Amino acid sequence: MDSDLLVDLQLQYDYLFKVLMIGDSGVGKSCLLLRYVDFAHREAYLNTIGVDFKIKTIKLDGKRIRLQVWDTAGQERFKTITSSYYRGAHGVMIVYDIARKETFTNLNKWLNEVETYANQGVLMILVGNKTDLNSHRQVSTESGAEWAALNDMPFIETSAKDSVNVTEAFTMLAELVNKQVKDTHTEQRAFVLGDNHDRGIRAGDGNEKEKCGCSN
Repeated sequence: MDSDLLVDLQLQYDYLFKVLMIGDSGVGKSCLLLRYVDFAHREAYLNTIGVDFKIKTIKLDGKRIRLQVWDTAGQERFKTITSSYYRGAHGVMIVYDIARKETFTNLNKWLNEVETYANQGVLMILVGNKTDLNSHRQVSTESGAEWAALNDMPFIETSAKDSVNVTEAFTMLAELVNKQVKDTHTEQRAFVLGDNHDRGIRAGDGNEKEKCGCSN
């Protein structure tokens, strides 16, 4: 754990950034979040039902930033639940599985959801997860980079199982939002939760087991 980057969650923070993780079911969103926040990996992990979230506080440019990361279910039956959580998001991480081409093909569907439900100008990055399955790769790095460039967002490949580029992916998105705050002189109150406490957040329950890393 890097003491220069991490801040005790009990301390107050300067900004709160709401970040969403979206993508098809089984691409490894929950595993990425577990690895990032808890420094852990589980071969068996509970499938997200509706929406779940975790909190991590980091330091960027001398500011204490609390990331409120929402892990949204990829199943179609939860579409009506998750759509409301796009509102107020500052950043979105779109995740696909490099070993399942259909999850890459569906990226346009997820991008359309962001454009429909999220605030205008929300920042996005594309994440190609499960590089530990490189021998089963169905989506080239070049294809991922091309799609990201076409849609004007950064791109990174990760492995939750091997802990490759996980912190880098979340930091990349946090830096984008932080830069927007500074460069556009965005009203700072939009990034601070009034009394520095997390309010009224409901998270989904999980009861469906799926695999992290190699098959999640």
